[in-house]
Amino acid sequence: MLPKYEFGDEVRIIRNVRNDGTYPGMPIGELLIRRGSTGFVINVGTFLQDQLIYTVNFLDQDKIVGFREEELISINEPWVPSKFESREKVRSKVTLAVRGEVRAAPGTEGEVLKVLRDESGGVQYQVIFHDHVLQVPESALEAVHVYNDGEKAHA
Repeated sequence: MLPKYEFGDEVRIIRNVRNDGTYPGMPIGELLIRRGSTGFVINVGTFLQDQLIYTVNFLDQDKIVGFREEELISINEPWVPSKFESREKVRSKVTLAVRGEVRAAPGTEGEVLKVLRDESGGVQYQVIFHDHVLQVPESALEAVHVYNDGEKAHA
């Protein structure tokens, strides 16, 4: 088992990483590192003798976090940024219909299930609106921000 990355290599994180309870000072489930963030490998170790774990230092965020190899790409590999991430709340900016049947009117809130980066025409999302999962282009969505007091606001 040879590591793909070495000490000092700059890498990009390809998945959002949330606290699983092993990162001190943050609640479980809180976002630690956003997908697309870059950092430097400072250590390579193993977990259960069959998984490589890369310790990555995010200088701009003052965080050091461990990652499996499949969660990283080289800084030199292509990357398409996205406005939204999985589990984020969004709102439709336009009417969304399937075969003429309206599935989400403007202002309908939904949740991003998956980010599709390799689609022609740019980034698209699988979003659940009520009980309908739709594939929606980024331009048709806006963020829904929820404040600590539970109040919502447009982005």
